[in-house]
Amino acid sequence: MRAALARLALAVTTMVALSFVVPLALVVMEIAEDRAVVDAQQQAAGMVAALAVSDDPDVLTRAMASTAAGADGRLAVHLAGSPVMGVTVADPSDVQLVESRRQATTATVPGGLVYLQATAIDGNRTAVIEVFVPDSDLRRGVHTAWIAMAGLAIVLVAGSVFVADRIGVRLVMSARSLAGAARAFGAKDLSARVTPQGPSELREAGAAFNTMADRMIQFIDKERELASDLSHRLHTPLTALRLDADRIPPGPVADRVRQAVSDLQHEIDEIISGARRPVTERTDAQTDLVDVLADRLSFWAVLADDHGRPWQVVGADRPVFVPVPEEDLIGVVDALIGNVFEHTPQGTPFLVTVSEQALTVSDAGPGIADARAALQRGHSGGGSTGLGLSIVHRVAMELGGGVEIGRGELGGARVTLHLKPVEAHALS
Repeated sequence: MRAALARLALAVTTMVALSFVVPLALVVMEIAEDRAVVDAQQQAAGMVAALAVSDDPDVLTRAMASTAAGADGRLAVHLAGSPVMGVTVADPSDVQLVESRRQATTATVPGGLVYLQATAIDGNRTAVIEVFVPDSDLRRGVHTAWIAMAGLAIVLVAGSVFVADRIGVRLVMSARSLAGAARAFGAKDLSARVTPQGPSELREAGAAFNTMADRMIQFIDKERELASDLSHRLHTPLTALRLDADRIPPGPVADRVRQAVSDLQHEIDEIISGARRPVTERTDAQTDLVDVLADRLSFWAVLADDHGRPWQVVGADRPVFVPVPEEDLIGVVDALIGNVFEHTPQGTPFLVTVSEQALTVSDAGPGIADARAALQRGHSGGGSTGLGLSIVHRVAMELGGGVEIGRGELGGARVTLHLKPVEAHALS
């Protein structure tokens, strides 16, 4: 934009400058020529006065020498029947023409022009006074004036380009500020705002962006508050479930039920806490996937032992930090492992593989017939809400990765979440 404005200002100002400078240059040249001719007329007028007094050659010679043109050898007097006095460069035909018509005129000669003026002597004779005007007199001061006008034109053009560039900088800075805030907001920096500046249109756009960002955060917070309220409503049936669990006679079954109720209580509290946390506090979250996986497997291991499901974890030997809030990562792990328990028979083994590039859950079940439908929100083949793999797909999109569904090494379904781990320097 700056370059476009500068080029536009350069083109417009140059055209305006040329439209004024070229005619002025011609006028200056004409003024210089007119000034030189007027000076020649004054030189000739002095000789007319001398001829009016006497046509004696000695008198005329002294009169010619007293003039600037005569002293420079640029003055001549043509008397009929007498030799030419002074230095003549005029064409004889031009002299005869002026003598016959008795009208002053100018004629171009090599090196300049001559001014010819006729004057009557004694009423019968006519004398022609010739004044030579060299090119140096005709162009005196012209080049200086042209240089001054050219310099002024250059200054005007440069000034207009500079002003246009400053305006362009203001526009570009405002536009870049708005674009930068939009990019940051799109990259999950929900605190990104723009200071409205620049022209009124860009100020309005900046204010509109800030309003949109504020309303979007309010909308997201309200949605999460609603989710929190819905989760909170689970406390009532959970309390009843805990009371019923307390009535179960002591034993391994009662211990597992009480532990499951306690874990469920903990999960609901985490959901409520995470949902009520402002969305602006969640944008820079960094969670250790291995830590989350270990925590969630401690829950699912109890159920796996109860169902007689062999399971194994491969690769969880060092932290894998992922730029996702902890509650979202917990939801992903629960969705992947929960699908194994929900859609495969009891006793079906499963394998969890974790690395810096992916999280994979494989089982020995029947597999997933329609991979695309399994990722769609609301789709389920088992009568559930069908949100499991859609949650995984949403988190994958936020990471800039993806979800891959296929056949695993155990012969059943293999669901892989491709990760975007946090760089080591980002954690320092």
